[in-house]
Amino acid sequence: MDDRALRLALERHWEASDAGDFEAEHEIYREDAVLHYPQSGERIRGRQNIRESRFVQPNRKQFAVSRIIGSGNLWVTEFVLSYDGRPSYAVSIMEFHGGFVVNETQYFSDGFDPAPSRAHLVERTDKTKSS
Repeated sequence: MDDRALRLALERHWEASDAGDFEAEHEIYREDAVLHYPQSGERIRGRQNIRESRFVQPNRKQFAVSRIIGSGNLWVTEFVLSYDGRPSYAVSIMEFHGGFVVNETQYFSDGFDPAPSRAHLVERTDKTKSS
């Protein structure tokens, strides 16, 4: 797949994620894909297990993609994942092989206020305000 096709596949993936369309959301993964959550020490092997882990998650989820960047086999998506309205800022790093994700690592962070020492230097945006 060329870069344009991979970008379109990623856009479909995140749109399906936001819509709660678990079938379409997981079409992007190869059968033997691996998903890593370093902050919780989890590794999930296989497209079906990845799908199931998301299906059983009880919170209402919303995805707002900020940026998709990449080329070739390596793509990064920055997004805000809100669980029941509470935002978490996230980065997804996806490695592709043969047009499918074979490896994904996701990192999450809660929002926070700027340190007082640099508050006079920053421009506040809605995305960076803590809840």
